[in-house]
Amino acid sequence: MRVSAWVLAAAVVLGGAGSGYVYFKLDGNLSSIDIDAELGADRPDDVDNGSQDILVLGSDSRSGANDAYGADEGAARSDTAMVVHVDKGHTSASVVSIPRDTIIERPACTGDVSGEPVAADDRAMFNTAYEVGGPACAVKTVEAMSGIRMDHYIEVDFTGFKKLIDELGGVDITTEQAINDSKSHLHLKPGTHRLDGEESLGLVRTRKSVGDGSDLGRIQLQQAFVKALMEQAKSVGVFSSPKKLLGLADAATKAVTTDSRLGSVKELTSFANGLKGLGSKNVHMVTMPVRYDPADPNRVIPMEKAARQVWAALKQDRVIPASATVKSAGDKGTAGQVVQ
Repeated sequence: MRVSAWVLAAAVVLGGAGSGYVYFKLDGNLSSIDIDAELGADRPDDVDNGSQDILVLGSDSRSGANDAYGADEGAARSDTAMVVHVDKGHTSASVVSIPRDTIIERPACTGDVSGEPVAADDRAMFNTAYEVGGPACAVKTVEAMSGIRMDHYIEVDFTGFKKLIDELGGVDITTEQAINDSKSHLHLKPGTHRLDGEESLGLVRTRKSVGDGSDLGRIQLQQAFVKALMEQAKSVGVFSSPKKLLGLADAATKAVTTDSRLGSVKELTSFANGLKGLGSKNVHMVTMPVRYDPADPNRVIPMEKAARQVWAALKQDRVIPASATVKSAGDKGTAGQVVQ
């Protein structure tokens, strides 16, 4: 979803950024957060084998230009979370979606606004980590769950996502069945569609009308959309049009918030150059293995043994075994068959 901005910002847009005034302008668009300084040394080891692990979050903030999607309640949560593991050869990637409604053990954090300590919680919803402690707490929580140090952090909100899609010229998707969702305001007949930014945002927010109506079905839609976005970005030939490239680069740098090590066009360009060879066929997407929570059917809990297999595969730079997710509630249902 908004997470798919990493594809645009890294693999397509910034690899061709220019210099001089344009470079300065794009650099000034970027917002960054010093995750390393906030978390200190108490983190998993930094494995330097050429692979990279990136936490990509979609914020559901309703502040500013996002107020069209609901009242601003003064706090935001991570509406979407994906751990992207790029292998050491940068020829393939594994993406693990973490359901926002997963009940997890949230570590102690520092309040994002107050700066005051936030106590650990042994039964918290995953997306509250961002709410109580911002990006640093979200990273800390993912690292505690996975045992993997995140090399980078990328965040996008509703408005940034829409603008990226519109600058790209829309994304082509094919629906195998009708989607009529009053919550996301998306109404599509079966067939092939060119979705603009607003419609794309509607698709990746849709859940009530697909699958079992849960966040797990929405994740399947998001994963299908990210792959369609990757293919669209490769096909539009942005590098043959300086004007198109600049528009995309301007939108992308305004849309994303990154960790401080990616907080310049120079660093993002270097990052992008390492990802150019990735296509949708080189990206393996799964949902962290979960089962419905016996205490609350509206929540899910990690399947500990299977989840450890997933995280171990990333840590060892291996392909995630199919056996790790076969019994997961996240791999069941038909939402993933709605969009092709």
